[in-house]
Amino acid sequence: MEHVTVADLLKATGGVLLGGSADAPVEGHIRLDSRKAGAGDLFVALTGEHADGHNYIPQVVEAGAAAVLMSKKTGMPHEPGVSGTEACGHTPQTALILVHDTREALQDIGRYLRRRLTLPLVGVTGSVGKTTTREIIAAALSARYRTFKTAANLNSQVGVPVTISEISQADEIGVIELGMSEPGEMTVIAQIAQIDMAVITNIGITHIEQLGSRENIYREKMAIQDGLKKNGILILNGDDDLLRNARGKEGVRTVYYGTGEHCDYRAEEITLSGGRPEFTVVCEKGCRRIRLNALGRHNVMNALAAIAVCLESGMTLSEAAEGILSFRGFKNRLELLEGERFTILDDTYNASPASMKAALDVLMELPGSRHIAVLADMKELGERERESHFEVGCYAAGSGVDLVAVLGPACADLAAGIREHSQIPVTEFLDKAALTAWLDTTLCDGDCILFKGSNSIRLFEISARYLAMAGQGGR
Repeated sequence: MEHVTVADLLKATGGVLLGGSADAPVEGHIRLDSRKAGAGDLFVALTGEHADGHNYIPQVVEAGAAAVLMSKKTGMPHEPGVSGTEACGHTPQTALILVHDTREALQDIGRYLRRRLTLPLVGVTGSVGKTTTREIIAAALSARYRTFKTAANLNSQVGVPVTISEISQADEIGVIELGMSEPGEMTVIAQIAQIDMAVITNIGITHIEQLGSRENIYREKMAIQDGLKKNGILILNGDDDLLRNARGKEGVRTVYYGTGEHCDYRAEEITLSGGRPEFTVVCEKGCRRIRLNALGRHNVMNALAAIAVCLESGMTLSEAAEGILSFRGFKNRLELLEGERFTILDDTYNASPASMKAALDVLMELPGSRHIAVLADMKELGERERESHFEVGCYAAGSGVDLVAVLGPACADLAAGIREHSQIPVTEFLDKAALTAWLDTTLCDGDCILFKGSNSIRLFEISARYLAMAGQGGR
């Protein structure tokens, strides 16, 4: 945070100062994890399902935090006239701010800090690919502007206020990710972010367990407009069946990207070389051949979204193309390691039916004596869990892959889909130790192996083992 005092926090939250000075600066970071809190930081004591941040306030104060947001007078006497900090043995340098609800107060701080910023913000949401799209957009914008982007996965009701607090006065434009997993969440975070431009990548079935249907997911994603400023721009995937005919609210301009003739930013003549795509982008400002350093045909759509944002932000097509080249992917998202022994494609950050299929496509574009897919359960699919896993199995059956191993109970349906439509050998596992033992005896030099599954399965623990082995001379 920059140029923030305890008085600013009191103004934003309507909280009561129990100890410390209202004039004290709070110019560190907002911390939700007490273990990371230190000098100059604001610690927000959230109460969660498994832990209560209020229990760690003494440690945070001892670490030198500038301020604490709390909704309970934990360990404090109720006698009037007694300083809370002194009664707890706390040093008076840490400001203790009592609020009704720390989560809501954190969101109020996010709104307050956003109002003080003048830079334009681009908000990115979607069922699949929003993080990659965010990264490509930020890379492309960086060819001209000093660009801020969401760190890690700080895209929720508590993450977005933290993200807003990290933007500096020197930043010229920002790209922030807006995620949602429950009804009404998008409206909350969009109103905090107050974006100037909104990008929706697609409407899939991620979080369908909580939201019930794709139509409900569509309505929640479109609620990003609840925080879209007047005269803002809504940028939609024109190839998505639910988005191609969608229109922005009154006062918002709608722009489409995709491969269809109706798209304002259109990709033509798409080719792949070693898994890396090239295409010609056609738009009102001209056409240009674009090459990507990121793997996968699906990244053509992500790149189109980035081009749309760049040109709508005043950049040239040449600048956008230059910026896009700087994006090479990132850890556990189609991360490629070409070793002396074999090639590893690590896409273990998360999984949905669409991203599973895309990863299989990338696998088959890579060189290898055998193409092996190690696939784990996809989560949060609700009633469509069995159907979705079977669907991916059917797709894998026609992919040309040589060998498949699956991990987790839901993947029994994925295996069934493969067996019903092909003769591809598929082996099922319920624990990672057994899968690892099988891989140790099965993998051969020259193999190309895909690891793909939902993050909670922690398949990345297995992929890391073989990433390390890929360049070694022996097993």
